[in-house]
Amino acid sequence: MSALNLLGYQAIWCATVYGAANDRWYLGLALLLPFALWQIGRSRWPRADLALVLLAAVLGFAVDTAFAASGWLRYASPLPAETLAPFWILAMWMAFALTLNHSLAFLKRHVGVAALIGAVGGPLAYWAAGTSFGAVSLSDPSWRVLAALGVAWALLVPLLAGMAARLVRAFPADASRP
Repeated sequence: MSALNLLGYQAIWCATVYGAANDRWYLGLALLLPFALWQIGRSRWPRADLALVLLAAVLGFAVDTAFAASGWLRYASPLPAETLAPFWILAMWMAFALTLNHSLAFLKRHVGVAALIGAVGGPLAYWAAGTSFGAVSLSDPSWRVLAALGVAWALLVPLLAGMAARLVRAFPADASRP
C-alpha cells in the first residue's frame, strides 16, 4: 500500500501542476478526492490522517500565501486571488499529508532526514513546477526564493511528520483495518 500511496501522491502532484499551468486548476483537486477517500478508508488511523490533512491545508495556506503576498512566488491559475495560496497548491499540501503515516512514515522517526528532504525536496518541487510545467514563477534572484523555500520546508516537513506521530498516538489504530 505504501507504493500506491506514493504513486497516488505523485499523480496528484503532476496533475496539479499541469492543470494549474493550463487553466485547469481543478485537476489536482479532482484526483485528491478519490485518493483521500481511498487512503483514509484503508488507513489504520483514519482520524489521524484526516486531522493531518486539515492541518497541512492550514499550514500550506499560510506558507504559500506568505510567498505569494511577498511577490516571491507567482502562481498560474491563482484562484482565489493572486496574493493568496491557490486552491491547487492546497491540494498538493493535503496529498502530501496523506503520505506521512504511510509511504513517508519513516520521517516520523528521523527528524534530520525529514529536515533534509524538506530543505532539498521543497525547493526542487517548486522549481520543477515552474520550469517543467509553468505552474509557478520565482522572483529574481531565484536563488533567494529557493533558499527561503528550503528553510521553510526544512522546518515544515519535520513539523508535519511530528504532528503525524502525535495524531497517531491521539487517535489509536483501528485493529480491524489493514
